[in-house]
Amino acid sequence: MSKAYASTIVPAPADTVWAIIRDFDGLPTWHTGIVKSSIDDGLPPDRVGCIRTLVLQDGASIREKLLALSDVDRSMSYDFQASPFPVRDYEATLRVLPVTDGDASFVEWSATFTAAESDEAAMRDTFAKGVFQSGLDALKQHVAKTRKA
Repeated sequence: MSKAYASTIVPAPADTVWAIIRDFDGLPTWHTGIVKSSIDDGLPPDRVGCIRTLVLQDGASIREKLLALSDVDRSMSYDFQASPFPVRDYEATLRVLPVTDGDASFVEWSATFTAAESDEAAMRDTFAKGVFQSGLDALKQHVAKTRKA
């Protein structure tokens, strides 16, 4: 099993950052790689078990199921129900922790997955850098704009 990981410091309180991230249908508001999101069957985006369909910049789509959501731990986990990526057993977690030395948040995004040996390094790089780190960079920009408004 492989693991992809990215993290960052966001200069905003953990509750502020979590309020943005916890919306399972809200990725297009802050992640520049996601064009559209919708939740199947009209379920609320914070209901464990709901499934979202994401449309990516290149037109590809991904279906993900919300496996866990904790406001106490400020974390969510989800898996792929369908994706264009050559992986199996994909499960990701997005978590926000307070930085106690200042008014900031530590945000980490990770996933475990299985891939063919020939795809493993490329998929780890795609998720860690292309999805997670680029998303976290976009999140920082979104939070900064939101706080200025």
